[in-house]
Amino acid sequence: MKTKTIRRQALFALTGASLLAASISVQADNWRGWNIHPDGYPNTVALEAFAEAVKEQTEGRVNPRVYNNAVLGDQSDAIEQTRNGALDFANFNMGPMGPIVKETNVFSLPFLFTDVDHMHTVMDGEIGQRFADALEEKGLVVLSWFDSGARSIYNTKHPINTPEDVQGLKIRVMNNDLYVEMMEALGGNATPMAYGEVYQSLTTGVLDGAENNYPSFESSNHYEAAEYYSLTEHLIIPECLCVAKASWEKLSEEDQEIVREEAMKASAMQRELWVESSEESRQIILDHGVEINEVEDKAAFQALMEPMYENFIANNPGTGELIEEIRAAQ
Repeated sequence: MKTKTIRRQALFALTGASLLAASISVQADNWRGWNIHPDGYPNTVALEAFAEAVKEQTEGRVNPRVYNNAVLGDQSDAIEQTRNGALDFANFNMGPMGPIVKETNVFSLPFLFTDVDHMHTVMDGEIGQRFADALEEKGLVVLSWFDSGARSIYNTKHPINTPEDVQGLKIRVMNNDLYVEMMEALGGNATPMAYGEVYQSLTTGVLDGAENNYPSFESSNHYEAAEYYSLTEHLIIPECLCVAKASWEKLSEEDQEIVREEAMKASAMQRELWVESSEESRQIILDHGVEINEVEDKAAFQALMEPMYENFIANNPGTGELIEEIRAAQ
């Protein structure tokens, strides 16, 4: 009797251990994904479709969940969390990636790309793969490249057609020395500021303007304060759908192939949605009375950036060749 009891206890212990191990295994496959954007944003829709498809195609072996609105931390923190495996995947803009991979600072140079299609050509080709390889060395596996449109200047004072129209305007820029240098080269007063503070600063006159793409200008309601949107299209910055290298290496080759394939589909979806969203946002701000103007002579703006390029190349040896390769890519 005693022997049967011991065997039964041992069996229960083994069963409990097996269940615990299975639970841990399942938990390890529950991927947490970081996203800065709100519900309904093109990136958000594409990321959530990616998560759902990966779960379905891997039959639950990988179960991703997207956390929107940067609830898991700001972008700089999320980059570090993904690199060390605390987060499993994310959609990152290349703008803040410079401290991790210095070469990515090149994307913060104004007028680097002629247009969004040119950016796609570069990032989907051999040059983009070189950036992906450099990011992987730092713990981020790039699966596909997302779009973030072209950034333009908007303000409360007047249309911008020439660099002289920027003179003296207090313009919010992202917290990056290159963006400050860019705006100052145009004669504006560059004002780095948290994105969440921009709306009130526009309404109170602390700022005269800012710069961003159509969907962000509209979704942030900045159009309620700034009635002039000028298509300078000075910055076109790619974004990545990245997976933590630690999470990636736990996958079987079969699941890696599935995840990469679904990431490519998500990229195609995001780009298509971005075009649709941009047009919808453009119409919304037009209906609200915002004046949108084309900038006919971008060469005048580009000419003022030459000293900035010279300084950048001097301080970052080897980037001159990279810049030429990007500009020549077709």
